[in-house]
Amino acid sequence: MSQPGAQVELSASPGYLLKVAASALRSAMEDVLRPLGMTVTHYSCLELLAQRPGLSSSELARGAFVTRQSMNVLLQALQRDGLVIRPEQPVAGRTLPTELTAAGRRQVAVASAAVRAVEDRMVGDLGPPDRERLVALLRGCVDALHQA
Repeated sequence: MSQPGAQVELSASPGYLLKVAASALRSAMEDVLRPLGMTVTHYSCLELLAQRPGLSSSELARGAFVTRQSMNVLLQALQRDGLVIRPEQPVAGRTLPTELTAAGRRQVAVASAAVRAVEDRMVGDLGPPDRERLVALLRGCVDALHQA
């Protein structure tokens, strides 16, 4: 039996509203990436590599929020399409560092602009100070949950 007042009011629940916002953001990103022949995971992988060349498959999987197996399948497709390169043999240990090719850099540049436009639309009613505050608040939420 639940206690009075223990029920979550969804319209005021930060967790629920964050999930709704994340779902709407992903849908809007899919809408702009689909015409580019990309998925959100495909874009995330390329964006991670653009910002941090040489990441391993495991690091990319964590950064894109997918399994290692899913990332390996994606990397094989990206390599086949000429968007990334990976050495045939591990450089150290079992890690195969991945890097973007020139074609991969071109694709991520176009996709980044499309995703940036979606994010700008999402926070369009916020001025620069509120945007900075939103980012700080979200980082604080993540930090608090990682400390728990």
